[in-house]
Parts: sequence; structure tokens; C-alpha cells
Amino acid sequence: MSTRNIIAEKSTVTRDTILLEEKTGNIYESLVVISKRSNQISADMKEELTQKLQEFASSTDNLEEIFENREQIEISKHYERMAKATAIATQELLEDKIYVRNPESEE
Repeated sequence: MSTRNIIAEKSTVTRDTILLEEKTGNIYESLVVISKRSNQISADMKEELTQKLQEFASSTDNLEEIFENREQIEISKHYERMAKATAIATQELLEDKIYVRNPESEE
């Protein structure tokens, strides 16, 4: 699932805990789901950023050759302006885009 299609807040907002609780039946379980999905999103974003920045990596480690790369700075700024992984995960949960399965309750 692409996280680019999810519209999430870029700053902190107050959430209604009752809406979060309704998704799983337990507020703490909802927070665990958000946390785990947030870690997945964060890892994907980090991998994507690393791949893009590898294009600008130099093969030599000479301090005299290190210079400011505008494209690299713009890519980094773009990722800093993106919505945070927790906001994306919370929005996905609220929009029922996360499949939640609890093996203990299925028994």
C-alpha cells in the first residue's frame, strides 16, 4: 500500500480516543496497531530516502572534495516536510485501511 495517497496531518492534532477504540475494541490495542504500522512506514520511507541519496554518494572520502549538493538538500527537505509515520498510520487506521488480526481472540 502506498503511503503517498494518504492525506495525514503534518503537525500534532488532538484525536478522539473513542474513534480509535472503536476500530479494535481496545484503545491500547489500537495504539499497538498504530505503532507497528508506523514502524513499517518509517522503515519504508527511510529505505526510499537512502536509495535516493545513494545517487549522490561519492566514492572518495576526501574532505576537500565534499561540497554542498543542492539536489541532495532538496530531497532531504522534501522528506522532512512529509507527514510523520505515526500520523499516516493513525489516518490509515481511522479509514479502515489496516487489516487488524488478533490470533488470541480468534481461538
